[in-house]
Amino acid sequence: MNLRPEATPKALVIHVEEDRIDAMVSIQFKEDIHTLTENASERVILDMAQVTFLDSSGLGAIVAVMRRLAPERRLELAGLTPAVAKVFRLTRMDTMVRLHDTVETAIALPSVA
Repeated sequence: MNLRPEATPKALVIHVEEDRIDAMVSIQFKEDIHTLTENASERVILDMAQVTFLDSSGLGAIVAVMRRLAPERRLELAGLTPAVAKVFRLTRMDTMVRLHDTVETAIALPSVA
């Protein structure tokens, strides 16, 4: 799983450098995110701009990451492609996780408790 962490003053940004988060990679995705976020700041932002496909296993992996981080840290998503954004809307997960158009707009906004 290609994940590139970037520490910023306001958040840990993890760039997902894969085009799919699906059943083939979901377990590795969760493990890698756990390792990267062990000592993360209050906000963790996943840059999903390169992800063009997300299945139910991938969605489940993101939910598992969100639950593992809570309540001390908040997971936010940025740069969702149209197909991935549609999955979040159809499953109503867009009401459970904060979504941003870009990483830059996510970083610019204050954290919401």
